[in-house]
Amino acid sequence: AALARYEKMRGNAPERLVSGSDDFTMFLWEPTISKQPKARMTGHQKVVNHVYFSPDGQWLASASFDKSVKLWNGITGKFVAAFRGHVADVYQISWSADSRLLLSGSKDSTLKVWDIRARKLKQDLPGHADEVYAVDWSPDGEKVVSGGKDRVLKLWMN
Repeated sequence: AALARYEKMRGNAPERLVSGSDDFTMFLWEPTISKQPKARMTGHQKVVNHVYFSPDGQWLASASFDKSVKLWNGITGKFVAAFRGHVADVYQISWSADSRLLLSGSKDSTLKVWDIRARKLKQDLPGHADEVYAVDWSPDGEKVVSGGKDRVLKLWMN
């Protein structure tokens, strides 16, 4: 089932990979096409900590120690938008199954839900006593889960 979903999402397009680096850049790759990167993506001011394609493959999100989350075109690598709201390093991001929402977890002890269409903050989720290290969505998109330095696992209901 997973392979069928992957092949449907990919269509006839070549497989794409993205790499993030401590030199503040990212590269978009199509390894079956070329050994050279398709695009060099710049804009972060500090280490790129996490990069993640949306489930539909149309978007690419990056989280950085510069306190921002950035949105990129997942096919071309072109910059689309910056999401600002965290006041410390952003450690992890996660996409909703429908690729409409992006979740971020930060050193500032909060989670934030970003609306991709509106390009703005949809919901702020404070509640951890310390840094948030891990975030993820439930498959139905109704819940998110987070874990952090406070050794608490939180389940957030919509």
